[in-house]
Amino acid sequence: MSTKDKIFLVLLGFIPISIAAHSSDWGATVIFLTAACAIVPLAAWMGTATEELAVVVGPTVGGLLNATFGNATELIIALIALQAGLLDVVKASITGSIIGNLLLVMGLSMLLGGLRFKEQNFQSVMARLNASAMTLAVIAILIPTAVSATSSGIEENTMRTLSSAVAIVLIVVYGLTLVFSMKTHAYLCDVGEAENEIEGQPEHHEKPNVWIWAGVLLVCTLAVAYESELLVGSLEEATESLGLTPLFTGVILVPIIGNAAEHATAVTVAMKNKMDLSMAVAMGSSLQIALFVAPVLVLAGWAFGQPMDLNFNPFELVAVAVAVAIVNSVSSDGRSDWLEGALLLATYAVLGIAFFYHPIA
Repeated sequence: MSTKDKIFLVLLGFIPISIAAHSSDWGATVIFLTAACAIVPLAAWMGTATEELAVVVGPTVGGLLNATFGNATELIIALIALQAGLLDVVKASITGSIIGNLLLVMGLSMLLGGLRFKEQNFQSVMARLNASAMTLAVIAILIPTAVSATSSGIEENTMRTLSSAVAIVLIVVYGLTLVFSMKTHAYLCDVGEAENEIEGQPEHHEKPNVWIWAGVLLVCTLAVAYESELLVGSLEEATESLGLTPLFTGVILVPIIGNAAEHATAVTVAMKNKMDLSMAVAMGSSLQIALFVAPVLVLAGWAFGQPMDLNFNPFELVAVAVAVAIVNSVSSDGRSDWLEGALLLATYAVLGIAFFYHPIA
């Protein structure tokens, strides 16, 4: 058992602790922190179950399964926050997930991988394609905000309709990226089975039991939903007692909680000199947030009766644009080293400090 697995096993103990904290009313801060710790290993088990099921169902359906459940934890947290009316936190978590994957995850991967192997290589073709897709995503989420900023008295329903139309376009683009990566240009995106790459295990000689892993996925999904309710229910009071704004909580804390297991995966494979897979995890997760999760949340706003749109805080868009620009610059040559990783982490740190001190709108 790896060190990462041991840590996740220990964190599973926070599930009963968070339940006890909620039922015994130990305070919002304790509930928030214990629920956050409980979500991390559950997200890791969801990822493992998805990978095992992907082995059984084959590369095409397996790729679709990974694409669907890749950011399931963040989507669940965001949907519950959306239902609770925490729209600022939901929007902030979208931008936070994008900059977190691009700057924090990729930065740690390049830094630690570069310290161990001096210089690492990855497919520059896929890096440029992903960069182009991320640029489109930035433009798409910028447009509604630009329309709102340049129009006087735009109605809320008009903004929601515009955001829904943009969301549909983004979902179509996401579907095209899946066709590209799993069908027409699968040879460019083949970075190997994640589980085998991460742990250095031999390929499966026997197919995993589909019913067992489907059960694990179902149980973990339900558990994440429950812990997310505890997290969201205590979020406002807990963050206020900790001196944090909703903007900082959504941009920094929520994405780290939902993405921790995926972050560990990307960094682990980078330290095994498998930078292609690490880049695929970081860039793929950012694309899924921008092209799938954000549009789904906009459309879900109609069902929940919540006015969810793509009219973001302008500073959030600045942060996303900065992240995409520096990552495009760093990844375009198909190589990385520890200094480039340090530059990405420094950018994330500067943005994090700015979000911490950003006044509440």
